[in-house]
Amino acid sequence: MIEYSQILAVVEPEKDTQPALSRALELADKTGAQITALMTIYDFSYEMTTMLSGEEREAMREAVVKERTTWLQEQLAQYSQPIQALVAWNNRPYEAIIKTAIELSADIVVKATRSHDDLRSVIFTPTDWHLVRKCPAPVLLVKEHDWPQDGKIIAAVNVGTEDREHAQLNNTLTTIAQDYAKLLSGHVHLANCYPGTPLNIAIEVPEFDPETYNQSVKNHHLEEMEKHSARFSIPLDNCHVREGLPEKAIPQIARELDAELVIIGTVGRVGISAALIGNTAEHVIDELNCDVLAIKPDGFISPVS
Repeated sequence: MIEYSQILAVVEPEKDTQPALSRALELADKTGAQITALMTIYDFSYEMTTMLSGEEREAMREAVVKERTTWLQEQLAQYSQPIQALVAWNNRPYEAIIKTAIELSADIVVKATRSHDDLRSVIFTPTDWHLVRKCPAPVLLVKEHDWPQDGKIIAAVNVGTEDREHAQLNNTLTTIAQDYAKLLSGHVHLANCYPGTPLNIAIEVPEFDPETYNQSVKNHHLEEMEKHSARFSIPLDNCHVREGLPEKAIPQIARELDAELVIIGTVGRVGISAALIGNTAEHVIDELNCDVLAIKPDGFISPVS
């Protein structure tokens, strides 16, 4: 059962509409949570005013923050539910968002994605990626659409894993998907993919039978999916096992189902390892054209203090 008490919604002043705030209000209406609307601002010119003292520059920044807070409060006054307004001065928006989420003990952070007709329906900003990697709270990246009843909610699982941490994350993702299905009167689907036959082995080892190997891997994932779905009473018709890379297979399943929400686990890899290895979850997210809920594993500690 979803029990949210504090929702952090990220407001973007350059937008005419606020999908994140709309989604936060929808969640708050169903859970009774309080909403804090956060807007981050920064103007480099205020840091470059060398004619002024540090105290004078600080006073100018405080004046700007106060003015923007008043504007934000006026915007939020149109809603029937009381919403706390916060404005943070920070040249790294993701840091302000994460620090605020930690200070408020936010149960979830809601942020809008951006549409781009020429590239794909949804693109993600650097701030989105930082939040996916570093925010300790679940991050809900939303686009501008409603959550209809009887919608499809996908939990992207890895049932073929023997890693205990990943197995626990599978259970967490599935439970959250069921909780959201109850909240939204939706239907849970499970999506899992498995790797194809390694070509180098097929070439280098003459006696290697790629068809037998591929069928063996497929059967293993089908069996594990059946066990996993049975533990959570999810019909096999709602379980999807595909061959291929996660960043291709899971978005394809989401498109075929016309899913409203995909729930995915992230390892939160940062630094050099993230740059060299990359995160599978991020590659999946980048191909999705629906809302995404990114969940960290238990025990995750944010690098942003």
